[in-house]
Amino acid sequence: MKIKMVVIVVTGRGGAGKTTLTSNLSVYFAKNKYRTLAVDGDLYLPKLGLHFGIDFPRYNIHSLLRDPALKVENAIYRHKTGVHLIPGSTKLQDIINVPASRLRRVIGDVMNEFSVTIVDSPTGIPFDTLHIFELADYQIIVIEVERSPIYSFETMVKNEVIKLKTLGDLFGLNVAVVLNKVRESSRDISGIIEFLEGDMGVPVIGVIPFDNRVPHSVNIGVPILKYKPRASVSKRCD
Repeated sequence: MKIKMVVIVVTGRGGAGKTTLTSNLSVYFAKNKYRTLAVDGDLYLPKLGLHFGIDFPRYNIHSLLRDPALKVENAIYRHKTGVHLIPGSTKLQDIINVPASRLRRVIGDVMNEFSVTIVDSPTGIPFDTLHIFELADYQIIVIEVERSPIYSFETMVKNEVIKLKTLGDLFGLNVAVVLNKVRESSRDISGIIEFLEGDMGVPVIGVIPFDNRVPHSVNIGVPILKYKPRASVSKRCD
């Protein structure tokens, strides 16, 4: 079946696993024979390339934004997982005053060559990627339950989800939530899902367990879905 979709991955707080989800979701689609592009849309703290072992790409999303004459294909790298990737630059001189408004045109020019395009957005309100929300179909909000204080969980999550969901609704996106880094000792997950889906009206499409092998997979530049495909965390992503 042929599909064509653009997904934006967002979160309200750093460390929730947004970039890890982006990389593994990209591997999932590539593994299932969909031509997949992952884009680092976090223009000021780009990390997606590191998840695929690309530390210092000569050409990157910043190159494309700064040089309109540069061909997009020069900044696309094909990882051994089958994922095509446009990484960001980690050099400070490339990041300062980058023309983020050109991001929509860059993505718009290349997205039609892929069945699935997944964009890793910055933490919080994704001002860097607002320009491409008009191109997107889906918005995934990543929430880490473990680091949310018990006494204010509902308030914190409600504040986070409402803002991001409102943004997605504004652009007519299909909005969903993924609960990430869920430990066995975590609070009642079924209650959290009921709260999000019942009170907040946002479907929970994934509950991903905590796995201490994930940081190692990031360190070696191979997403966990490829590195340890039989791990419980990989089965939840698959």
